[in-house]
Amino acid sequence: MQIKIINKSHHALPHYETIASAGMDLRAHISKSITLSPMERSIVPTGLFIELPIGFEAQVRPRSGLAAKKGITVLNAPGTIDADYRGEIGVILVNLSKEVFVIENGERIAQLVIAKHERAEWVETELLTETARGEGGFGSTGVK
Repeated sequence: MQIKIINKSHHALPHYETIASAGMDLRAHISKSITLSPMERSIVPTGLFIELPIGFEAQVRPRSGLAAKKGITVLNAPGTIDADYRGEIGVILVNLSKEVFVIENGERIAQLVIAKHERAEWVETELLTETARGEGGFGSTGVK
């Protein structure tokens, strides 16, 4: 599948690192460093603009290394980029660590996954099919 992209950054286009990779790294496109104090958040621009086909979305997800090593994650993970959005891709990063974190230009800050999706049509009813689980939620399927 081909997706139109405008790259206003000086960085290479996002790409798959391996043949089995689902996501492509997004890089910060900033003129000066961004300092995130503990529990602080910021929208980090990428310089990328895309045109997705209808029926697809782009999901912005955290990078596992940043999350595990530095406590930096995508606040609204996964963030969704809809097919009709034409603005710059921005990444909402939050610092969940106890240390200050500095984001530099070109730093890999998140990953982007292109995913196909369906559109649902609601069918109102008064009764749902019964299942063994029933109304159990929030951990109810775990071992007791």
